[in-house]
Amino acid sequence: MSLPRTTTPRMATTLRLEFGPFGAALRLRVALTAVALVLIGFAGLVASVSLGTYAIPVGDALNAVLGTGEGAADLIIHELRLPRALTALMVGAAFGLAGAVYQAVTRNPLASPDLIGIAAGSGVGAVGAILVGGVTAAGAGTFVAVPFGALAGALLTSAAIYLLAFRDGTITGYRFVLVGIAANGALVALTRWMLARADIDQASRAMVWLTGSLNGRGYEHVQWAGLALALLLPLTVALARPYQLLQYDDDTARSLGIPLRYARIALLVLATCLTALATSAAGPIAFVALGAPQIARRLAGTPGIPMVCSALTGAVLLILADLAARTVLAPTELPVGVLTGAVGAPYLLLLLARTNRAGKGG
Repeated sequence: MSLPRTTTPRMATTLRLEFGPFGAALRLRVALTAVALVLIGFAGLVASVSLGTYAIPVGDALNAVLGTGEGAADLIIHELRLPRALTALMVGAAFGLAGAVYQAVTRNPLASPDLIGIAAGSGVGAVGAILVGGVTAAGAGTFVAVPFGALAGALLTSAAIYLLAFRDGTITGYRFVLVGIAANGALVALTRWMLARADIDQASRAMVWLTGSLNGRGYEHVQWAGLALALLLPLTVALARPYQLLQYDDDTARSLGIPLRYARIALLVLATCLTALATSAAGPIAFVALGAPQIARRLAGTPGIPMVCSALTGAVLLILADLAARTVLAPTELPVGVLTGAVGAPYLLLLLARTNRAGKGG
């Protein structure tokens, strides 16, 4: 194994990593963006466990995060704040990566799981588990039925959208988004119908979950999200080559030897599982999957959507949004989904206006 080295004239812009017979080239700006996002995410983690009703000095918070803390501050951080912050980072990363895959595969910046019905399908499955399955709390303490209900709902919705959008041996991003928006409307209506017929207590618990909140998240959520992300993230990164080539047109990807249909299905299944993972842990949270890939692309300065930077951007967005939701109107805490939805609405209008001007609707 050799150490990373740089080459001339690309020395200033490209890093080449070699590990025995394997190697990869990485643009310097992409690497610096990833490092900066990791540092911002860690700073957000420390701030999230430090700030609150009982403020803890940054030094004590840092010691607690690194496992060297002690006393009441260490207890508060490890029992209350750290699992919530870790859940925010992992859920944000899952949403960011899922959004990147959907937008790359369909070549459409509007193809976000919270717009095209995947999150809504996941919500129907999870709400069904809460209402029909007799789950006694929306997530915490019952972390068996909700994730599998969310996963089943997301997979069925994704399969239905793919089949309805499939025409002449392929799918287009425009058709995929239109079918997804229609599915999203139908699934939202189905969720409301289920809530209207449910017992008032069960409906209240489901509504809290549907708002999208990280309040009360514990280590059971961290374990679930961590295990699922540890499985799904390497599988998605392993498909980096078809992921990159699918961002070109179909003929180019096919000429380079990519089995187009299977690569697209594999990536969509992984993105659907990532969406279900994130939704089951925190509820349907708007904007993160939609905005993170485009923000990451601009930060990294790449023509396509960078996969890892999108996941890191999603993690940073969600932990900062949760921090703001907890502290801006303190002592009142807003559900993080309310804050991201308020930020995401004008962003979506801007994205629609830009897409319309650029004529990228099809």
